Amino acid sequence: MDMNTIVTLLTIAVVLLSIVIIALLVTVTVVLVKINRVIKSIDAITQNIASATDWLSPVKLISTITNLFRK
Repeated sequence: MDMNTIVTLLTIAVVLLSIVIIALLVTVTVVLVKINRVIKSIDAITQNIASATDWLSPVKLISTITNLFRK
C-alpha cells in the first residue's frame, strides 16, 4: 500500500468514528432530557397525592368542617 491509501483510509475511519461519537452524544442527551421530563411529572404527581392525603386526613377534615360551622 502506498501512503496516500493509508492516509485516506485513516481519514475515513476518523470521520466515521467522529460521526458515531456525535450520534451517541446526541442520543444520550435526548434520553436524559426525556428522563428529566418523566421525573418532573412523577414529582408533580407525588406532590398532588401528598396534598390530597393531607387534606383527607381525619383531623384536617374535622377541623375544616368545624371551621365552616363556626363562621
